[in-house]
Amino acid sequence: MRVFVVTPPAPVVSYAEAVARLRLAGGSDEKDDVEMMIAAATALIDGPDGWLGRAIGPQILEARLDAFCAAIELPCPPVAAIVSVKYVDAAGAEQAVAPEDYYLAGRRLAPAPGKSWPTPRSQAEAVRIRYDAGYATVPANIKSAILLMTGDQYRHRDSAPELSIAAERLLEPVRVYR
Repeated sequence: MRVFVVTPPAPVVSYAEAVARLRLAGGSDEKDDVEMMIAAATALIDGPDGWLGRAIGPQILEARLDAFCAAIELPCPPVAAIVSVKYVDAAGAEQAVAPEDYYLAGRRLAPAPGKSWPTPRSQAEAVRIRYDAGYATVPANIKSAILLMTGDQYRHRDSAPELSIAAERLLEPVRVYR
């Protein structure tokens, strides 16, 4: 299963929060740099390729599978809602599965009682599931870790953002292992 970001999240940590937490002067000359550092720290942990294994801010993801299985565990929780379930049929046409034919329980997507998944064409990524993922309110420990990484990068501007031991400890309780 491959997962793509269709609609990326808005920043979950603001420049104003970074200024307050890092005790910066808050001048406009550093705003672009600090916002870039926040984005780099967030990218390190967020989404399909992130260390955390979850979606942080609200975003739309698309999971691509070769075929349906009984219950599909969607990556990058929390999963808020299914946007669409589509597949390529035997004739090569894209079809949509009706929302009443499936249900979402946590991050598990399964056929509704008495229903079954359709049979897709035998090809790579014949099934595509779009879903809303991410926190409506980002947990404090995640925001704190992003601010910590941003501060480290601000102090050591010649280095890439890193996941320090302190940041890792903040994030460990919410990490999803793949």
